[in-house]
Amino acid sequence: MRHNDKNNNNNSALGLDVGTSRICLAERSGEDFQYETQLNAFVSIPYSKMTESVLKKEKVPHTVNGEQIVVHGNESDRFADLLNVDTRRTMSKGVLNPAEPDSLSMIRKIVESLLEPCKDRRKLCFTIPAAPLGAEENLTYHEATIRQILGDMGYEVKSINEGLAVVYSELESSNYTGIGISCGGGLCNVCLAYLSVPVLSFSIPKAGDYIDNNTATVTGERANRVRIAKEDSFHLNGFFADKLHQVLGVYYDEMIQSLVNAMKQAFSSSHSLPKSGRNLPIVLSGGTALPEGFKDRFAKILGESELPITATEIRMAADPLHTSAKGALVAALADL
Repeated sequence: MRHNDKNNNNNSALGLDVGTSRICLAERSGEDFQYETQLNAFVSIPYSKMTESVLKKEKVPHTVNGEQIVVHGNESDRFADLLNVDTRRTMSKGVLNPAEPDSLSMIRKIVESLLEPCKDRRKLCFTIPAAPLGAEENLTYHEATIRQILGDMGYEVKSINEGLAVVYSELESSNYTGIGISCGGGLCNVCLAYLSVPVLSFSIPKAGDYIDNNTATVTGERANRVRIAKEDSFHLNGFFADKLHQVLGVYYDEMIQSLVNAMKQAFSSSHSLPKSGRNLPIVLSGGTALPEGFKDRFAKILGESELPITATEIRMAADPLHTSAKGALVAALADL
């Protein structure tokens, strides 16, 4: 169901986490936060009038494109599995997928399945990734394109760094001072903030998709099924009799090691780290951080690394899948 502007307080705001794997909408309802999520993916199936009729009846988001019906969002997983193909993705490594000719039209459709057009310039804040560590990758096109899609729908739009959104969501108790880490599908985003000000932000391209694709290559399984297995039953504790889980464990270890190494490199070379001695909690979030044992494995590898800062605590976000969307909403509400 799309968010309906008429049924909500016109003065409230919205947060949108535009992730490689999923797009998540957050809004406030009284004292509670509400979320709605769509898979940021699509799949083409052969066109027939019968199929189109059934999809309409079942309210499955889709678009007719010549001899194909393009199913997008959450249902794309099911159809990809039935057809024994991988879903197609609108984004890769945190930004619009340059290898996918339909990325722009499909991300617009997926966003429109979450959001109604707005008539009163409602405030909306959306997430953008940080530049990869050691590279000045140009994020201008990606940010401007998402901004235009949302602006065309009538929203008053601003963007927020994804790691900073984690800080806004989870670190109110430390006056938004600490390190927010979002382990998503395309990227791991890291932001160190001091009193809500982003001091240092970066990303690394080893994240969920990297784990899925490499595991698929080793096991001969499709990446889509690897991701589903990872989300359903994988954990980071002990020995794995199952080969798929064993391989997932190897690539998870590599990802976490790469993340910690990048943090050490970034913090060691920065001249702007806060020297106040304030607590620097670390919060982990994102779908890739969900498996049981992830926090403990991260803490162990971090403890073996000589970071130039001291983490007072390492904890999981209260709601890892929705953390960035909530942080974007907090940023939007702060502007009201």
